[in-house]
Amino acid sequence: MVHARGTPSTGRHRIDMALRVDKNSRQVTFSKRRSGLFKKCSELALLCGAHLAVIVFAEAGNVFALGSPSVDAVLRRYVPLPVGAPVPAAANDAGVNEDDDREALEEMCQAREATAKQVAAEMERMNLIGYKVIEAQGERRFWWEADVDALGEAELPEFSRSLERLRDNLRRHADKLPSGPPPAATAVVAYTGDAASNYLG
Repeated sequence: MVHARGTPSTGRHRIDMALRVDKNSRQVTFSKRRSGLFKKCSELALLCGAHLAVIVFAEAGNVFALGSPSVDAVLRRYVPLPVGAPVPAAANDAGVNEDDDREALEEMCQAREATAKQVAAEMERMNLIGYKVIEAQGERRFWWEADVDALGEAELPEFSRSLERLRDNLRRHADKLPSGPPPAATAVVAYTGDAASNYLG
């Protein structure tokens, strides 16, 4: 990630294991940790052929689940249905083909890894463009004042899109401003002679 004027990020550091007080921070932490947990579980199922079920209940009441071959199949294996209860179609073990599930899981993992590589390559490309724009900015105060002649073919389209996003954001912000009559004009007093020299000198 490019930081303004090349300031470094805090990087990886030890995180205290305590309840997050800030709700937004807690939600971000939950989302990241949940995706990490699901990634590890899917890798365990793929590498070891383990049957697993993970169910996570969010603070807001949302439920997230991951299972191999499915959450229902794993739960029904260890917690049988009461006598006479209907069996959901997804929980019917007779219709589960573990080879198909393994192949589908492998394809999903490969697709996820390919997508992660594409995202990493795009982030690297955008970081390089950001550094080029910072270099082209030189001693100017704002990034949009960068010398476009110093930018190359790879940087100009992104720079142009960034300028368009800036313009659109400014328009949205301007549209939110009150559109009443302009403020009253302030009176301009002209001083002449000795009175002017008192104020200008």
